[in-house]
Amino acid sequence: MKKIVLTLILGFIFVLAACGSDETDSSKASGSKLDELKESGKVTIGFANEKPYAYEEDGELKGAAVDIAKAVFKELGIKKVDSKLADFGQLIPGLKAGQFDVITAGMAINPDRCENAAFGEPEMKYGEGLIVKKGNPLNLKSYKDIADNPDVTVSVMSGATENVFLKSEGVSEKQITNAEDIPATFSAVESGRADATTGTEMTIKMALESANSNKLEFVEGFEQPDVEGVPSYGAAAFHLDNTDLRDAYNEKLAKLKADGTVAELLEANGFSEANNIVEDDVTTEKVCNGDI
Repeated sequence: MKKIVLTLILGFIFVLAACGSDETDSSKASGSKLDELKESGKVTIGFANEKPYAYEEDGELKGAAVDIAKAVFKELGIKKVDSKLADFGQLIPGLKAGQFDVITAGMAINPDRCENAAFGEPEMKYGEGLIVKKGNPLNLKSYKDIADNPDVTVSVMSGATENVFLKSEGVSEKQITNAEDIPATFSAVESGRADATTGTEMTIKMALESANSNKLEFVEGFEQPDVEGVPSYGAAAFHLDNTDLRDAYNEKLAKLKADGTVAELLEANGFSEANNIVEDDVTTEKVCNGDI
């Protein structure tokens, strides 16, 4: 009889323990990403080395997109930022795999990307730029100029929206080669493996200044492509399951836009209020839906 009673008591305790465990797991599962980050006091940001949006210098993460993200997370009570460098084309896959809490690299919002990431509201806008060999021997002034000459090749960073823009303007896929980052595209042009490279205007212009190359030239008077996505609107992006974090981020971002902080951070990184501030009527929803 004692053995039976003892067995029943132990079984009852086991059931209670199991229920308690389930309740704890359920509580953890129902906790939001924002709560998780606040509890840890830190956020992990994925970025690509693309100056002036996000880049690493002397072991420190810098850039306009980074500065804005840091300011927003500080408003959310999260002051510590852990950064992880990745190739631009690996930012969204890394976000989906849980390697980052947020990615920020001035990444352009577009309908395709909106299916794979939850973008915050736009933080900046920008156009395109073109870099060619010194003297611009092929007189390239637009993507259409590249399309009109099938012998011209262009090196583009893997995963960048310029791959789509070029094709939209008639450039053949055979004319496009991909590289892992901006310096690699410069190297392709300098070595003669490509005739030109393209990217967002501020990115390649500042990268060229840093490279201090006497073999390359930024094309002044570049004709902006008449394609969907130009101008581009850059924003931070979150996992599709973490819309609570995205919404909280947007709320604080709106505050920093209204008090002029975002404009100050953009200008401090070489952008201009006249050319790079997002209009009030431009929203992520409109860009994702293709309305802008």
